[in-house]
Amino acid sequence: MNKAVLNSMTDAERRLVAETESAAMTTLDEDELLELHTRVRRARSKYVKNYRRSAGARVGTRSSRGTAYAENQRQRDKAEVFELSLARVSRQVGKVAAQAAAELKAARLAAARGEAAPPAPSGASSSRATAKPSTKRAATRTTGGVKKDASSRAQGARRQAKRDAR
Repeated sequence: MNKAVLNSMTDAERRLVAETESAAMTTLDEDELLELHTRVRRARSKYVKNYRRSAGARVGTRSSRGTAYAENQRQRDKAEVFELSLARVSRQVGKVAAQAAAELKAARLAAARGEAAPPAPSGASSSRATAKPSTKRAATRTTGGVKKDASSRAQGARRQAKRDAR
């Protein structure tokens, strides 16, 4: 990363970027990684939004995008730093999630065979790893069909987008 960009960041922003270094993320569990992912994504979105808004406003005053482009370099650079940080966190979340899924699968297969369960994954209680799978039938949607379910989901998404836009 560009040291000049890092030096132009606030202390809180630098700490957030430092938290995304691979050495710092190795000690985090899945929930902590997801929380870090959310914080980095919000910071990235903030600078992308600021860049787009200021660039759009400057195009009108400068009469062209080319002349307005250079004036937003700092916002662009910060957005890029957070984009790279977000990619690092996303990769780590994927690794940890795949590892947890493999451990849970091994525990379920061992329980189905009646064998002693392998060691429980970190953060999981031993009672969950040795519990028998449920024989209860999975719930099915009977609201009136696929189109109605899709419409309900879309309506909820629109409602959430409206709240997020505030």
